[in-house]
Amino acid sequence: MPTKPDKKYYTPPAGANPNAIAVDAACSGNPGRMEYRGVYVANGQQLFHVGPFEHSTNNIGEFLAIVHALALIQREIQRGGDEGEKWKRIIIYSDSKTGMTWVKNKRCKTTLQSNDKNKDSFELLQRALNWLNSHRYDTPIVKWPTEQWGEIPADFGRKN
Repeated sequence: MPTKPDKKYYTPPAGANPNAIAVDAACSGNPGRMEYRGVYVANGQQLFHVGPFEHSTNNIGEFLAIVHALALIQREIQRGGDEGEKWKRIIIYSDSKTGMTWVKNKRCKTTLQSNDKNKDSFELLQRALNWLNSHRYDTPIVKWPTEQWGEIPADFGRKN
C-alpha cells in the first residue's frame, strides 16, 4: 500500500473509494504510441507506468493496465502480513468499458495486426492473457463515472 503522497496535492472525488488503483491508457494516434499507468486513488501516487509502445491502440493499453493492476494486487496479497491484508480490500477503477469487457472475457478483441513495429505490445498482451487464464482474482473492477467525478486520476491529460 503506498504511503508517500504524490508531489502534487490530490484529493479523491467525493464518493470515490480511496483504497483503489485507478488505471488509464493514452495513445497518440490509432494505431499510435501507447502507454498506460496505475495511480493510487487515496493520494494520487503513481504505482506503475509502462510504455510507450509503438503502433498500438488505446484499448490494448486500457486492457493491459487493468491486468497489470490485478497482478500487482495479487503479488502484494501473496507477500502476506498486515500489508497483504490491506491489498485484499483494494479495488480497481477503469474508465474503459472495452478494457473491462476484455478482462472479464479473458479475450482481447483487437483488430490490430501484430507486426515488427508493435511486437513489444503484442508480447505483453499475450503475457497478460496468459496471466488471466492462469490466475484467479476477487478484486472488483469498477467503472469510473467520468461524468460524475471528472477524469480518472490516472488520466494522462492529453485530450484535445
